[in-house]
Amino acid sequence: MTTSATRHDDAANRQMSQDGDTLAIDAPGTRGERNGRSRRSARTGRGGRAARTDRAPASTQKPFRQPVNAYPPTAAVSADELEAIHNASLTILEEIGIDFLHDEAKAILKAAGADVAADGDRVRLDRTLVAEAIARCPSEFTLHARNPAHNLVIGGNRVANSQTASAPNCSDMEAGRRPGNQADFRNFIKLAQHYNIIHTIGGYPVEPVDLHPSIRHLECLRDIATLTDKSFQLYSLGRERNLDGIEIARIARGISDDQLDREPSILTTINASSPLRLDTPMLQGIIEMARRSQPIVMTPFTLAGAMAPVTIVGALAQQNAEALAGIAFSQLVNPGAPVIYGGFTSNVDMKSGAPAFGTPEYMRAQLVGGQLARRYALPYRTSNTCAANTVDAQAAYESVFSLWGATMGGGNLIKHAAGWMEGGLTFSYEKFILDVDLLQMVAEFLTPLTVDDDTLALEAVREVGPGGHYFGTAHTQARYRDAFYSPLLSDWRNFETWDEAGRPTAFEKANAVWKEALKAYEAPPMDPAIAEELDAFVARRTEEGGAPTDF
Repeated sequence: MTTSATRHDDAANRQMSQDGDTLAIDAPGTRGERNGRSRRSARTGRGGRAARTDRAPASTQKPFRQPVNAYPPTAAVSADELEAIHNASLTILEEIGIDFLHDEAKAILKAAGADVAADGDRVRLDRTLVAEAIARCPSEFTLHARNPAHNLVIGGNRVANSQTASAPNCSDMEAGRRPGNQADFRNFIKLAQHYNIIHTIGGYPVEPVDLHPSIRHLECLRDIATLTDKSFQLYSLGRERNLDGIEIARIARGISDDQLDREPSILTTINASSPLRLDTPMLQGIIEMARRSQPIVMTPFTLAGAMAPVTIVGALAQQNAEALAGIAFSQLVNPGAPVIYGGFTSNVDMKSGAPAFGTPEYMRAQLVGGQLARRYALPYRTSNTCAANTVDAQAAYESVFSLWGATMGGGNLIKHAAGWMEGGLTFSYEKFILDVDLLQMVAEFLTPLTVDDDTLALEAVREVGPGGHYFGTAHTQARYRDAFYSPLLSDWRNFETWDEAGRPTAFEKANAVWKEALKAYEAPPMDPAIAEELDAFVARRTEEGGAPTDF
């Protein structure tokens, strides 16, 4: 007599082709037999999985989309404790003050009613002035790309990932660690374009030191504008670089000055020179970007125990004071200019003084940073970081901690989301792939579950009944290809098959994956007239000498 369960066992035991329309898998309960015959299968080319061990994993990914984080953000402190941090920050601004190292900035602040020292750079900001300025900030905005399909909503519960930026070095498994250069820079931009989970280009992945500093921004931004069709970032290292970057964004999108002023199209990160100082290039950046209604990401870089108090709460109070000072100033320049609240508070290794990342302290700071951003109704920037020197367990677990803090902290813009090594000193090809895998997993985790008659699968349960299995059911066969996340690096083979394949590590697999991704890269189309205008602008500004290098 043939039972339903027997029919399913027979179907599963046949190990059907993965290249056809049905699921290829061994029957449940046969792992011991599979282990015993794995070496023979690998040698003979039979057995499907073992015969494919030397091929790079498929670069599977879903279409470009922004994840939506529907989970409630985690609160690391109570409402009363959050107000205590907020009030401590305002006390810092009122009583201690912040140095603004720029005459025009001080004039703007003085005209708005701030207490500006007559013979120095110290500025004290009244809490009412700060509150009124912060209230003018938009709670969310659209960041426009030259490909409208890659426009991003910044704020709310939307998430946008950008690759690691500003690393002086890069590395890969074969060539090792080396100074940044244009060839690697271009490779990283291509990888960021190829992977849909990277939503925006968050700066130079690596600093190409083979380009002269005076014209480096022109070459880099032209590369970004042509090799990708995603939104991107300029560096606020002097007024000329801001103006050049804004113009390159306008040309790349093929729009007028008026349209650019209405549509945020390029962003910049503004870092406080912690503790309690905003320097000239950063203030010039705020002024030029805010005047054109282009967004700034106001991000103090506060390391507890070094540039901030050793306690995380004290460091957060200082972070918040510095962030509020820069954000308020942007609104004095242009009320309603888009801004993002940035948090980058971590701790140092008290034995060496080296920055530490992916730590419990960093995670808690991420959570509180998100609480502060939501208190002011501002989009929140945080980061995926680690302090590892190679792609190993430390690199993975510190990045998982960072991403978990970013996700549960309600991060909207995740900077340095892929490629970060050595506390930001190196962009690693293999780490980029590991992080892409992690980011894709986070996006899957954030995808809401659908609960309906189809997903409840009662008909499939009736078909299988007690003691059967679901491999051969029509319900499984119709869904198995995309039922679960397919990882780039995880190796789910049994030990014998993995051993026969040469014991490949995640590091080695990531090396193969990034090479395949570069081969698969396709340059996004650009209107020839726009490309010509862009080249002409870069040529003219290069002839003029580019930007000063004495900042």
